[in-house]
Amino acid sequence: MGPDATVDFMAKVIAATSAENDQDHARMLVDHNPKVPNRQAALLGDGEDPGPALAAMARGLQDAGAGFLVMPCNTAHAFADEIQAAVSIPLVSIIDVTVDACRDKGAVGVLATDGCLQTAIYQDALAQADIDCVLPNTGEIQELMRLISAIKAGERSEAVALRMRDVANAQVAKGARAIIAGCTEIPLVLTEDLLDVPLVSSTDVLAEITAAIASGAHPIQ
Repeated sequence: MGPDATVDFMAKVIAATSAENDQDHARMLVDHNPKVPNRQAALLGDGEDPGPALAAMARGLQDAGAGFLVMPCNTAHAFADEIQAAVSIPLVSIIDVTVDACRDKGAVGVLATDGCLQTAIYQDALAQADIDCVLPNTGEIQELMRLISAIKAGERSEAVALRMRDVANAQVAKGARAIIAGCTEIPLVLTEDLLDVPLVSSTDVLAEITAAIASGAHPIQ
């Protein structure tokens, strides 16, 4: 849904694919729809429900020939049940694959939107995997939302990256041994070289799984 995050995801699928020519790459059917109603606003109780639009997008992709679905927007996975109910092909959850990538990391700090954190989709998935999580406080969430909005507006300056690093380090100070970039705008500025702990980018993890499924190297779960 975020334009830059969508292009970043597609580029990472291409980079994760072992290919010697065009035909070795995955066919991607992309419904890039920034007009989907604001997920945060809906989840926080003051916006239009994006579920019907997401379900319609899923049906359109299935009808166009998609064999499975991925969605490089963490917050929109709060509507995953509605999406999955609309189609007969699987939706590979960015939440589940990111949590799977954290199983050997110890306690993880979760950087995500206010709507995503409000739904507890990461917290619940981490708890089911028996992984402790560290969450940003109210002020840190407000700063995260300010930074994510700046990135969506095209701001990728060093200042934005360093402020994002500061929010991540605040979670490390509270005991996080790794950081989940649980919004696909975050990895556009926050890179692992800025941190002293591992960064688990939800974009990178989903891209790697997508490339593996498309090549037949990984089963669809």
